[in-house]
Amino acid sequence: MSGAAAKAALPRQSLGLVALVVREYDEALDFYVGTLGFELVEDTPVPAQGKRWVVVRPPGAAGAGLLLARASAPGQAERVGDQTGGRVFLFLTTDDIDRDCAAYRARGVRFVREPEVQPHGKVAVFADLYGNLWDLIQPPAPAAYEYP
Repeated sequence: MSGAAAKAALPRQSLGLVALVVREYDEALDFYVGTLGFELVEDTPVPAQGKRWVVVRPPGAAGAGLLLARASAPGQAERVGDQTGGRVFLFLTTDDIDRDCAAYRARGVRFVREPEVQPHGKVAVFADLYGNLWDLIQPPAPAAYEYP
């Protein structure tokens, strides 16, 4: 099989949702939609499980979203705000980090690291309402082609 044929035969997949364990749906929605400006994609009751299917996504995003999953067992409740042992695990890209940092600060978001230039872009770290750490990243602009 040629390289192109092998590539065409591969399945097409994408990351759809990332589950984020939260205490309560509405307080999480207040933060992600009200404070960060995410879009509410879906909020559907799941009566058989006593849950809701709540999906939010950054404004204008077409890719993966967050499934806000209410903790339903003691072990889950203990992990709210610490799903990764204190490591940044959510990465939000932006086209203007300075604009977003100013807007988030004005809405009470706590930054644990101020914006700084890194090899992968300009990065700041903020904590969500539970203490989960997020990287807010403005990728570097593509290098402009210089004509000889």
